[in-house]
Amino acid sequence: MEIRLHGRGGQGGVTCAKILAAIYARLGRSVQTFGDYAGERSGAPVRAYTRVSDQPIINRNKVYEPDHLVVLDPSLLGHDVIAGLKHDGTLLVNSDDEPENFDTDFRAFKLAAVDATGIARKHGIGTRSVVIVNTTIAGAFAKLHGLSLDELHEAYKSLGLGSNFPAAKEAYGAVKIVEADSDAREAVEAVLAAEAAAAAEVADEKRQILPLTEHVESAPTGLKTGSWTARKPSYVQNLAPCNAWCPAGNDVVEFIQAVAKPNNEAEASKILGRSTPFAAVCGRVCPAPCMEGCNRREYDGSVNIRGLERWIADAAPVAIAKEEIVPQTNQKRIAIVGGGPAGMSAAYALAKAGHKAAVYEGEDKLGGVLLTGIPEYRLPSKDLDREIDAILDLGVESHCGVFLDANSVADLAAEYDALILSTGLQKLRDLEVPGSKLEGIEQGIRFLHRANLEGNVELSGHVVVLGGGNTAMDCARSALRLGAESVTVAYRRSHEEMPAIREEIEEAANEGITMLMQRQPIAFHGSGKVGAVELAVVELGDPDESGRRAPIVTAQSSQLDCDYVILALGQSIDYSRIPRDWEIKGESVNTGNDSQFVFAAGDVATWEGTVTHAIGSGRRAADMARAAFGEDLNIFQRPDREKAVPVTDIRLDHFLRSDATLDRLEPVETRRRSLVEANQGLPDAEESHRCFSCGHCTACDSCLVYCPEGIINRRSGGYEVDYSFCKGCGICVEECPRKAIEMN
Repeated sequence: MEIRLHGRGGQGGVTCAKILAAIYARLGRSVQTFGDYAGERSGAPVRAYTRVSDQPIINRNKVYEPDHLVVLDPSLLGHDVIAGLKHDGTLLVNSDDEPENFDTDFRAFKLAAVDATGIARKHGIGTRSVVIVNTTIAGAFAKLHGLSLDELHEAYKSLGLGSNFPAAKEAYGAVKIVEADSDAREAVEAVLAAEAAAAAEVADEKRQILPLTEHVESAPTGLKTGSWTARKPSYVQNLAPCNAWCPAGNDVVEFIQAVAKPNNEAEASKILGRSTPFAAVCGRVCPAPCMEGCNRREYDGSVNIRGLERWIADAAPVAIAKEEIVPQTNQKRIAIVGGGPAGMSAAYALAKAGHKAAVYEGEDKLGGVLLTGIPEYRLPSKDLDREIDAILDLGVESHCGVFLDANSVADLAAEYDALILSTGLQKLRDLEVPGSKLEGIEQGIRFLHRANLEGNVELSGHVVVLGGGNTAMDCARSALRLGAESVTVAYRRSHEEMPAIREEIEEAANEGITMLMQRQPIAFHGSGKVGAVELAVVELGDPDESGRRAPIVTAQSSQLDCDYVILALGQSIDYSRIPRDWEIKGESVNTGNDSQFVFAAGDVATWEGTVTHAIGSGRRAADMARAAFGEDLNIFQRPDREKAVPVTDIRLDHFLRSDATLDRLEPVETRRRSLVEANQGLPDAEESHRCFSCGHCTACDSCLVYCPEGIINRRSGGYEVDYSFCKGCGICVEECPRKAIEMN
């Protein structure tokens, strides 16, 4: 049932629509009610609508063909008001006239009249000049439609309008109702048909009502704003939280919106290639801070951004064509020490900018920790090799197989126009406790290095891994795949404070790995070979500088039998490979020689410890080198998260709830004993359609549809506002689902 109400500003027409909805809601019906007005002055025509149904109401349009009409001001009565009213509909009018005296046009329907103004004035509702008739005429509506006074009374009390009920009750008894006149029906249909024919003759001067997909411009108003202009809407591109949270600087919104279009993965890959050479890598091993910041997380779960990045990179590998390299008239030679993600990202950025980059790597192959520290079941070597080769194809030189000492690094700084240090964290954190030199205790980084590059590692029995980061998870899951019968991870803090990627922790647990929390190793026991680790119980104290609660080792301990122990306790900078008089401050390096340009990238500069942070740091170091050469550019800077669009600025009511598409995992029994890639990624790119596109216009037409002046039109894939007619009401800004418009 659809009800349309016509009144004037100040009469309470919208509240009347809400009262009617409240009555039916109390009867267990699904209801919807809203007004159709903006910043109108008192006395201006206002419309309101109410829908009632036994089913959930999903129609959000205005009511064009009402079952019933309520007219709060008789001066509004006209053919435009009764237009669309169904043959068996009712017309309720606020009037002191008898229904029989109404014009023939209105007698064509079941007609009811009540002097709501007189009754409301009698009960003191409103003022002498503006009598509010909404609560009064609702009583007449109840009588017209067979609703009881008790139901009406309960609705009024629930809305806090109990004091107005006596007026409604009086209107309930005073309303006069007459049935439709069949002769009048024929007459009014003839009049309406004539008016429709007349309107058709001037159709070329009026805007046609088009399907939503073709709704590209609205009919202009004839009233210019002139000097009354105070505010105007402007289309903007605000910072999305996913973009703000990405340390690599990926334009997440743009690549997701690109892949949402059919067969457009190549364009999405090109967008990723502007900021990263490692989309396939990050799509597999990134901790995905972008998903942590995703506004959809607060609604029904983050968009699977990492999965989409991987899908794009696998469907259309990132590749920069040679012709895309910027011609460089002032080409420089830059040495990069370290071929990990930071160094290779710096080389990538420099090569795209037309410079010559030479990477020096101690291992026999490029890749750094991506090659030596991440297992094959998480990052297949073929995918890493593909992206390394794409960087080399840009003309980047590689010199592998020799670890440079501090003197060699200083020589490179003198030989090249600039040097970038990206040596990572090479010094492993040891454990100085009794028994730490026993056979069978190995550093996790060395264990992974052997497993990844030598391929002949075999384990058996019970393996204990000490640590809670990504290296610990990689060691534990690799140990299981390399023959260990059981694996236990012991960590000194709580499960919630483990720094490893959440999915890695969950997958490790699903594979049968035991997590032993709040345990600190204090000794190893065994005769020549480790046979047990002694673990002290840890209590958590006040938060430390990192925000995590400080571990306090207690006197309570127990021994855990084991056959092998892997230490994954963290790493630090190996300063022996850096000239002694060099000082590293972030990506800047002070060598004491103003004629030398030396920079740092990756963990040696930031200590962040993730691939995506390393990529962003490599970009930044490359930009700093270019700026030192005199190039005019904006040095890459991680966005300010505080400036990102908050979820409170997203119109969540515009978006249907939908669960995230999860990555496909190999069955547990398959993956726990095999180096096959455990995560098979997304089946398709449908997940892209869940993106809110926070702060970015998607040409959804909300602004155009809601503009009361009709002066927003589509232009070249975007919108144009005719400011000469804009009243500055701000409805377009309020209705934008994603904060892509602002008032100025």
